Amino acid sequence: MRWRNAILAGVGLAALAAPVSAKVTAPTGAKVFRLDGGGVTYAMGVDEKGYLQPLYWGSALAEGDPLISGDPVKTGDPIVLKAPGELSGFDPAGSVTLQEYPGQGEGLVSEPGVKALFADGNRDLVLKYRSHKASGETLTVELADIRQPLFVTLTYTIDPATGIIARSAKVRNGDARPVRVDQLAAAVLSLPVGDDYRLHYLTGRHAAEWTRKTVPVEAAATILESRRGSTGHGNNPWFAIGREGLTSEEHGPVWYGALAWSGSFRISVASDNLGRVRIAGGYNPYDFSWTLKPGETLDTPVFYAGYSGDGLGGASRTFHKFEVANILPHGTKARLRPVLYNSWEATAFDVTEAGQMALAEKAAKIGVERFVVDDGWFGARNNDKAGLGDWTVNPTKFPNGLKPLIDRVKGLGMDFGLWVEPEMVNVDSDLYRAHPDWVLNFPDRPRTEGRNQLVLNLARADVRDHLLSVLDKLVSDNDIAFLKWDYNRNWTEAGWPERPVADQQRVYVDYVRNLYFILSELRRRHPKLEIEACSGGGGRVDLGIIGLTDEVWPSDNTDPADRLTIQDGFTRAYPVAVMMAWVTDSPNWANTRVTSLDYRFLSSMQGGLGIGANLDKWADADFATARKWVAAYKTIRETVQRGALYRLESPSGDDATSATMYVGQDKRQAVMFQMLHSSMWRDNPAAIHAQGLDPARVYTVRMLDGSARPAGVPERASGAYWMNRGLRAPLKGDFVGTAFVFEAVG
Repeated sequence: MRWRNAILAGVGLAALAAPVSAKVTAPTGAKVFRLDGGGVTYAMGVDEKGYLQPLYWGSALAEGDPLISGDPVKTGDPIVLKAPGELSGFDPAGSVTLQEYPGQGEGLVSEPGVKALFADGNRDLVLKYRSHKASGETLTVELADIRQPLFVTLTYTIDPATGIIARSAKVRNGDARPVRVDQLAAAVLSLPVGDDYRLHYLTGRHAAEWTRKTVPVEAAATILESRRGSTGHGNNPWFAIGREGLTSEEHGPVWYGALAWSGSFRISVASDNLGRVRIAGGYNPYDFSWTLKPGETLDTPVFYAGYSGDGLGGASRTFHKFEVANILPHGTKARLRPVLYNSWEATAFDVTEAGQMALAEKAAKIGVERFVVDDGWFGARNNDKAGLGDWTVNPTKFPNGLKPLIDRVKGLGMDFGLWVEPEMVNVDSDLYRAHPDWVLNFPDRPRTEGRNQLVLNLARADVRDHLLSVLDKLVSDNDIAFLKWDYNRNWTEAGWPERPVADQQRVYVDYVRNLYFILSELRRRHPKLEIEACSGGGGRVDLGIIGLTDEVWPSDNTDPADRLTIQDGFTRAYPVAVMMAWVTDSPNWANTRVTSLDYRFLSSMQGGLGIGANLDKWADADFATARKWVAAYKTIRETVQRGALYRLESPSGDDATSATMYVGQDKRQAVMFQMLHSSMWRDNPAAIHAQGLDPARVYTVRMLDGSARPAGVPERASGAYWMNRGLRAPLKGDFVGTAFVFEAVG
């Protein structure tokens, strides 16, 4: 909506007509900066010593509400934002002053925003207010060290619709000598004193991503990080903080945020020595440094931060709304995810023109809209030991190139996609034989392979330009609508020996920046091209990569029961609009679990629907089942992908059932999925209460598969009825589910 610059006078805020510029380090009157939007207020102020202190972050305050307490000496005197004094010999003033973005100096013991080493050996960095500027919904505040010419510019942009703030920082060396930056956060966030805060975060491993954990916020810091060169499966750069006893799925305060960065990151959460919660996030300082040359700057990624008073569900719905409107490449005009078929489980590396055509014909018969050829179409790629890096069509498998297959796919009413893994190379490849220096490496050290491949050093301009060139040619020479962009290992030997020693650790930043450049430029040259981000599933999912791709692959684990938990965790942070979910074969490769095709479809239809099963092994009944569900999905696709998500009952080890509900933006359609993991004894499940409907509207209810409604479920009733009385699906057995569709009358 707007930021507001104000000076405190008397006991209230007096808004100024124009921004105040103050080139002072210790202003005599308090300067308060306030951002308002989407029912949220964020405020900070400059204290009597020139420190920028956080003042408030939460539900919107009234325009005249005071943000600084205290009484003026006499009427009309300004209230001064006080800087605290020494608490004890163990807690000097510098360590107890709550700073909006602290430097590592003056006794600071909490997480700094920036840590630096100056040319003279000094490591003390104390940042104080220097100036500010406002434009529309954006506020910039410049801080400077008290002695050295090192400057930090903080940028805040508030979204009018959601109150989510985009924060970033830029550090600049104004000296004639170099300065080494050893740690740099995009933002430092603060919450008031409290001992009841609970941190929610997402963790896991390959094929077991997106597990939600909840821990108390304590003085012992919780560190969410990746040291892998990419986002990683282990921790996602997202957090949410609630309060014990107050915060639930639909009620209570939640502060949340996510870092838009696809490389090594670090988010720390802890209470400081006075019990105030501090959250800092940005580049991971592990194995990182950046020597700023005279006049040089280093920018951070953006850290998005929001507040909700409507619980964890309200926080995720608000974040989804923001992400769709502001992060996705085409925003609210982005295409809905088409129903996709991927050939991997059917053929693996045994890809041929005839075999893919046969699969395409089968896929078209069940209503698939996009046909994707996975690994094995290029170079000498007959297994995962050779060919990676050689992005030319295999002439044995496709003697006439890809055109005959693409023409057939398009003739069947589908568009065409390909799997690629551009950032990797096999040692047994033409590319590596020509350019062994192009991979991450340290001279005279081992080159550790993962999945028989090495990581190309995208930080190098020649590698960046080569990859852009070959991908541009691939898409230009073929009618390709879609690329599944994979990334199947983490970094080892993260060296860049061609650069001066002081600059070699820039690889962690320059690699990701060049990845973003390739994706952005490829999209610019081919505006209709769509891209899926994949990294062995959810190994590189974050707001950075989501901003340059159209969909993401949350996990290689496609077991439908496991996927319910994976999807529950994923949607805490990221929107259904980008979440792909596939129907694959049973027993599932991940756990050998056997499930029905109906159950697999019901699980996958809660995201962007894809099919990855081996259609060559399907019976006629399987094709009939698939046609039914694909047609049904298309009637609810917009509601699922763009509606408001309500987690009615999250899947857990303690509950046999789970339920999700998707409500269309105009509340005219909604769909409720109810899934049963397994029956115990003679289970008599309780009614599931709808959420998000218009209580005054009348809704009819039908079963998504066209079957009869369960006994006791009326054909129509008000939104209030469905939300207050609920409905029951008397599911019995193991791994079964159903879906109710609500349609507004009139």
